[in-house]
Amino acid sequence: MAIEIDSLTEEELVELNHKIVERLKFLETMHSHNEMMRFKPGEQVSFEAPGKGRQIATLVKYNKKTVTVITESGQKWNVSPHLLSKIKSVKTKTTKHNKVIDLHGNK
Repeated sequence: MAIEIDSLTEEELVELNHKIVERLKFLETMHSHNEMMRFKPGEQVSFEAPGKGRQIATLVKYNKKTVTVITESGQKWNVSPHLLSKIKSVKTKTTKHNKVIDLHGNK
């Protein structure tokens, strides 16, 4: 499929460029959305954190292009969904004291 652009004016080329950029942004958004839908809030996932190695986390929220996760150590990360892997099961020790993470920062 060849598209002839040699006869277009500068104004037409600029307009075409704007349409191409908007279309590419739309396609990227759709791709991110499809990647995000592989995961559900509350699901355990893992990802490779720069300088910190593999992190295990719980997905807590969908964002426009990322998802928010809370790691086992309580850190909050916004991660691109294509960097996440599902975890089948994570064995944890049962203790008297369960750790509660406040997502809103209230004390």
